[in-house]
Amino acid sequence: MDLTFWSWLFLAAYILMMVAFGVLGQRKVANADDFATARAAYGPLFLAFAFAATTASGATFVGFPGIGYNAGMAAIWSVFLYPIGVYLGVLLCLRLVSSSGNEFGSRSIPEYLGIRYQSDLIRILVSLFSLSLFFYLAGQLVSGIVMFEIMLGVPPAVALGVTAAVLMLYVVLGGAHADILTDGVQGFIMVGVGLLVAVLFLMGYGIEGGFSGMLDQLRAKDENLVGWLNKTDVLYHSWWSIFAILLAHIPLGMLPHIGNKLWALKEPRQRATFIRLAFAFGMILGMLGLGGIMARVILGDDINGNQALALLFIELFPTWLAALLGVGILAAVMSTADGLVVSSSQIVANDIYRLSIVPRFQPHLSEAEIERRVLSISRVSTVVIMVLCTALAWSMLDMNVTIIVWIGTGCMMAAFAGPLILGSIWKGVTKAGAFAGLLTGGVVFIVTFNGMIKPEWFAPGTLQNIAIWLRIEAPNPWSCAAMGEVVSLAVTVIVSKLTQPLPEAHTRKLFPAQSA
Repeated sequence: MDLTFWSWLFLAAYILMMVAFGVLGQRKVANADDFATARAAYGPLFLAFAFAATTASGATFVGFPGIGYNAGMAAIWSVFLYPIGVYLGVLLCLRLVSSSGNEFGSRSIPEYLGIRYQSDLIRILVSLFSLSLFFYLAGQLVSGIVMFEIMLGVPPAVALGVTAAVLMLYVVLGGAHADILTDGVQGFIMVGVGLLVAVLFLMGYGIEGGFSGMLDQLRAKDENLVGWLNKTDVLYHSWWSIFAILLAHIPLGMLPHIGNKLWALKEPRQRATFIRLAFAFGMILGMLGLGGIMARVILGDDINGNQALALLFIELFPTWLAALLGVGILAAVMSTADGLVVSSSQIVANDIYRLSIVPRFQPHLSEAEIERRVLSISRVSTVVIMVLCTALAWSMLDMNVTIIVWIGTGCMMAAFAGPLILGSIWKGVTKAGAFAGLLTGGVVFIVTFNGMIKPEWFAPGTLQNIAIWLRIEAPNPWSCAAMGEVVSLAVTVIVSKLTQPLPEAHTRKLFPAQSA
């Protein structure tokens, strides 16, 4: 039996399991809040698997190995700095956002920030920035296309349709419950695959001479592939680019599709256990990029980097095991995509309809009727979002998945650094400070990533040198996000110091320890 047969067999079993979890999740959905957050419903171990799975995404299994394939050993920086950055951000924000979010009944990060700063405008702006998650979701769908093409031998259009249809079905049924139930199981599978890749890498499995032989072969191809930095790769060409990996990922732990899972933790006293488990699982999943470095040696220089890990499995293992591991990669795609769909649907149903349209145009509606409509809009918007992101994914088939993802997340993380990260640990952030940090961080990312500042605008000297450096950094979304975050933090602090603070009674609820 060949690879295609085993892949279809395992895929059928996987789809049945995901739909079953969707039905189970539907039984747990009693109202719109259940659909949006699954509030206080899961323990730390299961939720840590779900959290790690959502954080990892198809970019970790498809795009990240592709980056390792291109950059060589320098990509190991991302293996460690990516999860450290993510969970540092979670640690900074967990206590305040989860506790105050539950106290105020927040269903999304935009709603939480609107309450935090007592501002509908900030909530709406954050909602609009959050729509850039469509690129993130499109990246997951492209990952699914890659896997279906390789493992099942189906055309890209069919692969995209199947991926979108399965995802849409179980999320429409069960919302956040289906998201967390499926992610918990998928996270367990993914951590197992991550451990396997780490062992294979350290052994230099399938390579003559083992680990040292792998280094020798990489060095023979290009000295840059074995250095601490890779001078030919914009993602790892300088120490700033390495630091930017850490800095850029800190806000990732509180993006809407990830942060909303914090509200599903049963007990506040379980937070420490949850963090330790999620961090350990995140470190393991970060090691998947090592598979791309192995693939460069075993498979040569002429493959598509997005396909590196899947083709490596096919090369090293029996067909049935390669097919099973391929379904593990598909699990990574689905585990992030479903969280993105849920959080994106809440931007429409909760942040735009319930909190913006209803108070202004439908104030006569009863709370029960509003909840019924919000739940219906959540499900309908899920379908619409999937259709839009499917079209977006089709237009980006040839791009590295990680770069697609960071087109969406980079702008958000740059914008959120001040109001969300700083605002979660310092009560002194004002409404004006949050507003200024939100806009300037996002604008800096857009300007730098799109290379809008031209060196030819300036005479030779310091300003032109800065413009040249910015042009060099433009293709690196981590660097652009880090620059935006630094500006967002600085502007938030300066403006907050110069503007009227929030009412003391409000900040006391948010920061009881700082108000004591």
